[in-house]
Amino acid sequence: MKLLTIIGARPQFIKASTVSRLIATRDDIQEIIVHTGQHYDSNMSNIFFDELEIPQPDYNLGIGGVGHAAMTGRQLEALEKVMLAEKPDWVLVYGDTNSTLAGALAAVKLHLPVAHVEAGLRSFNRRMPEEINRILTDHASERLFAPTETAMVNLKHEGIPNGRLELVGDVMFDAALFYRKHARRPVWFDSLQLGKEAYILATIHRAENTDNQKLLAAILTGLGDAGKPVILPLHPRTRSQIKRCALSLPSNVHITEAVGYLEMIWLEMNAEMIATDSGGVQKEAYFHAKPCVTLRNETEWVELVDAGWNTLVGTDPVKIGSALRRKNVEHKILYYGDGRAAEKIISRLVKS
Repeated sequence: MKLLTIIGARPQFIKASTVSRLIATRDDIQEIIVHTGQHYDSNMSNIFFDELEIPQPDYNLGIGGVGHAAMTGRQLEALEKVMLAEKPDWVLVYGDTNSTLAGALAAVKLHLPVAHVEAGLRSFNRRMPEEINRILTDHASERLFAPTETAMVNLKHEGIPNGRLELVGDVMFDAALFYRKHARRPVWFDSLQLGKEAYILATIHRAENTDNQKLLAAILTGLGDAGKPVILPLHPRTRSQIKRCALSLPSNVHITEAVGYLEMIWLEMNAEMIATDSGGVQKEAYFHAKPCVTLRNETEWVELVDAGWNTLVGTDPVKIGSALRRKNVEHKILYYGDGRAAEKIISRLVKS
């Protein structure tokens, strides 16, 4: 079987690592990896191939740094050429990025079956580009690998036939279990003179937060009211925006460069709490038994909100500060499978 895997952004590298690592142990599957180039900063891309031991891409399209329409269109054109050349049995896409949608559209127009990993997530906020990407990808896919029961319910409500749905668990849980033993302490951490669980880890990267000066300033104000040190590894977009808008940083917020996945795991495992607008980091907080404060008004991971592990605060600085001073919650229901999602995905595709 020939499998064409399409990745382009940091979360996809992490997800794909779990599947690619198992494929490498088999003789009956040939994997062709295509990197669209959606994340082109070295800390957001190249370092992940090294850290996660993902095979170097067979194709690197170098398409990033442009608007949604231009990016998706250029990726669609380039991916069609790759698919015509490779003639895969399956096209495998992950998550909800422009790369995901472009891969799915290119494949179905060539009558190639698409398998979507992390199918069925819904924020029910159609202003989010990711929401549109995931809905369209799900309805274009032949095999939908859902991470949770909630995702399965969403897909059934949209009328997708049961025969196309598979509840396999979350490949990011697979990754957390596998890579936690390889977690790497950042070389700069000791200079902060912080102990274990003596800090809050924060990430900010969504365009609706980083590209709005008022909202970004409100988030920084809320982090400043956390009552303890905050470590903030900065996405390149966020760093640029803070500098451009001349925003002041609270004294308790420690800025660092963007970190690799293994360093991120270490920071998550040793934090007291996590504040983020990232969907993936919300789950990683839960995997490592850390309460999470989500800097959005909605989340795809509604089960974590219902269970008390995740608190939605939007960008209200008062709500952010208050939530970051709350007490820990008790652990824990296993929402995301048994850590064998990648194995189940490969098994289903081979049998198809």
